[in-house]
Amino acid sequence: MIDHRIAQETPADQLLREYRPDAAFFFSSPERTILAKGVFAEVPEEGGHRLEHLAQQAASILKDAEQSGRQNPIIVGAVPFDETKPAQLTVPNEVWCAGPLTLEQDAQIHPGPGPAYDIEPIPQPGEYMRGVEKGLARIAEGDVSKIVLSRSLRLTSPASIDISHVLCNLAQHNPGGYTFAVDLSKQAAASASAGRKRRRTLIGASPELLVSRKGLHVYANPLAGSRPRSDDPVEDRRRADELLSSSKDRHEHAVVTEAVASGLKPFCRTLDVPREPSLISTETMWHLSTEIKGVLTDASISSLELAAALQPTPAVCGTPTDAARAAIKEIEPFARGFFTGMVGWCDASGDGEWVVTIRCAEAEERALQLFAGAGIVAGSRPEDELAETSAKFRTMLLAMGLNNE
Repeated sequence: MIDHRIAQETPADQLLREYRPDAAFFFSSPERTILAKGVFAEVPEEGGHRLEHLAQQAASILKDAEQSGRQNPIIVGAVPFDETKPAQLTVPNEVWCAGPLTLEQDAQIHPGPGPAYDIEPIPQPGEYMRGVEKGLARIAEGDVSKIVLSRSLRLTSPASIDISHVLCNLAQHNPGGYTFAVDLSKQAAASASAGRKRRRTLIGASPELLVSRKGLHVYANPLAGSRPRSDDPVEDRRRADELLSSSKDRHEHAVVTEAVASGLKPFCRTLDVPREPSLISTETMWHLSTEIKGVLTDASISSLELAAALQPTPAVCGTPTDAARAAIKEIEPFARGFFTGMVGWCDASGDGEWVVTIRCAEAEERALQLFAGAGIVAGSRPEDELAETSAKFRTMLLAMGLNNE
């Protein structure tokens, strides 16, 4: 378990207040809040993260950290969607851990409006819908049965962006989810041709837990099938009920749930998978949800090993995975980076939490790139998928003080 050196004395909201963009990692979940600073050791890149080796590399680094005198070291960071790109995983110098973060909706941790932004859609909405049509053609040809296609918004500002402010807003308005910030400055420096060090931060508030481990107990919460929320309570309820009864969305959700259960089964002696999905909501979306619980066969199986076995799920890639990846690379006109990868932590005992990196942005000093995707299956309509991505952008846009794209 994490070393709770200050956990009992430090309130979770204080860790949020103390976050600065140069911190290695911030993470809040329904279970705990973590703030980490500095870098004691790094998981080696080796030209890409190769999920099958990532957990072994992390375990070796944690063992070395323990032998160097670190008490209960942890790995923190993020893994990108593209497995040929390097992960950002480190053992921090300092770690503070507290309980769940609870904030009042009207709390003013960082008051004041954000800066003005110029917004560039990538691709343009019409081009995104044509991409959905290309995906539907692949499905009709039998190449894939589902493909997740995303789009991006590039926001630039003449003023510096207050990342701490955005993070506080995300935490305040997404209390049931997973709020995170990961320092990507090393990768930004590596990609810069020259000049001063570039500060880059992965920031977001994901509703989707990929997997967590506590002792022998495993928990996963796949989400697939979505509807935008409505400000009208009657319409909002209608959308929720329609989602729960939609055969198309229930099938899409079942594919994801089955894939997660199949990925976890080899590691578990028992696995409980509910027959029917339930509904969960965020400030902006309704989702179909299934809570999967299991008991491990072996205490040596770490949360990172479990996460690596599941990533990417059909919820963020499609199925079959390899064909969906190839179609995404051809259709999407930008690199996803860490979007639809995973972000989280794993301690020396193997406990940890890993979430799907969605409802997020990669932020630099005066620019942010937001991402949102939608699952395309037979029967999908391009205009509906465009509307779904617009609704998913709202998590980040609202945190930035913007109501619409």
